[in-house]
Amino acid sequence: MPVNMIQTAVDNGLIFGLIALSLFVSFTILNICDLSTDGSYMLGAAVGVTVTIAGHPVLAIPAAMAASALSGFVVALLQTKFGVQSILAAIIVNTGLYTINLMIMGMKTNLNIVGKKTVFDLVAGLFPGAFWKSWHRTVFLLVLLTLVVSFLYFFMCTRIGLSVRATGDNPAMVRASSINPAVTITIGLCLGNAMTGMAGALIGQYNKNCEINMGTGMVTIALASLIIGQTLFGWGSMRTRIIGTVAGSVIYRFVIALALRINIPTQAFKLVSALIVAAAILVPAAREKAVSAMKIRKNRAQEG
Repeated sequence: MPVNMIQTAVDNGLIFGLIALSLFVSFTILNICDLSTDGSYMLGAAVGVTVTIAGHPVLAIPAAMAASALSGFVVALLQTKFGVQSILAAIIVNTGLYTINLMIMGMKTNLNIVGKKTVFDLVAGLFPGAFWKSWHRTVFLLVLLTLVVSFLYFFMCTRIGLSVRATGDNPAMVRASSINPAVTITIGLCLGNAMTGMAGALIGQYNKNCEINMGTGMVTIALASLIIGQTLFGWGSMRTRIIGTVAGSVIYRFVIALALRINIPTQAFKLVSALIVAAAILVPAAREKAVSAMKIRKNRAQEG
């Protein structure tokens, strides 16, 4: 595999690792299926590219995070205050975001920022040398993901973070402890969607464009990355699970890069993603069945 293809796979894996971390918070921690990820990711890209066009590439990232966090707040509001089921609330928000994203993009389906300064261009100018010129984006994304992973880990160890974790495990116990589950759900969804918005802003600046349908299938990609990470790295400590989620995203992008390398048509990538998710789910189940069968045979041999 060429070096440039490896670098692209790593870069994309790190960026999409933010979306996998978002699903880690909502799906794994809160036990909520947030299907608004597609629209939230596109919202981050639309806001990020629009602010970059205005000449503020650094400000574009927090602006995209704030916009997507607001999206998560609306999902949580529908769920906690109006009693809408979590899946339906996310679908409602995701549907509405399509028009909102178009409005942000000036009712255009595509925006490009070719010729505009991005955060990657600013980082490229920090140091001279051929190595930095070639790998500045990868180094920047590694540093950024390290900061995000560290923040998420330490947040999950705080009192608020432990309350968020407890909400997904046992909401009744959380209420009995005088903690409002509506607040913890809102915090979790806002945090998760903020990371999704960051991913959208970064990919928009990385590719120097955004297209209205670029968010389609983000839930599947994030779920595949999450399951791959959890399957390979197990369900150990919180630190291991968070790092494993990002690693799963990078591995997923390498699988996609390999599919490109062997000339699988891009139209079949949705099928490839579905097969990856299915395989990642089936492998642990098959492993457990094999272990159980071995134990049964061992017990029968001892009894005989």
